[in-house]
Amino acid sequence: MAVRVDLNISLDGVAAPADPTPENPMGEDWGRLVEDYMATRTFRARVFGDTSGAGTTGVDDRYAAAYFEGIGAEVMGAAMFGLHSFPDDPDWRGWWGDEPPFRVPVLVLTHRERAPITFDNGTRFEFTSDDITDAVARARELAGDADVRIGGGLSTVRSALEADLVDRLHVAVRPVVLGQGDRLWDGLRGLDQRYAVTSEVAESGVIHVTYARENGA
Repeated sequence: MAVRVDLNISLDGVAAPADPTPENPMGEDWGRLVEDYMATRTFRARVFGDTSGAGTTGVDDRYAAAYFEGIGAEVMGAAMFGLHSFPDDPDWRGWWGDEPPFRVPVLVLTHRERAPITFDNGTRFEFTSDDITDAVARARELAGDADVRIGGGLSTVRSALEADLVDRLHVAVRPVVLGQGDRLWDGLRGLDQRYAVTSEVAESGVIHVTYARENGA
């Protein structure tokens, strides 16, 4: 079992673009961060339900496929679920549609009490006020022998890294400079010293950097 994180970031380390709005909650530059990831065959099939086989293959697609493999439970913040979109609507089921791509139990960190939401494809959102350490411990129980993914958003990922809970961190560095937004690395000086670091360049120009505990999965 490993606790995993996968993020798309810019060359200057931005993982959460600036100026989010209710209509564009991920920020104006979000598409620039995830363009190559969204173009992969795996993403198109898993998230968009496109079974035509369309989409890019190669290195980016290999990492996209690995993102979904071996996961038994997930932890995410309220914003990634989409709770802020309709915070007072008890019937709001998140912005992932009727077939969320997770297919495992998902712990959503929030101080709002909400009943669990279960989908036919195996996704089950459970809402908890636990801190990140307790939430990851609970996710480990739910995952069994499989991995736990900390899906986001950025504050949730940073909390897990600061608490040294992450066994494997993969960042897809897209060669764009955003110049504004929230950066992954700020305040994490020496993070690389905890891990063995490898990198691989995709056909798209995206640099896939992986930080893995030498004694971890």
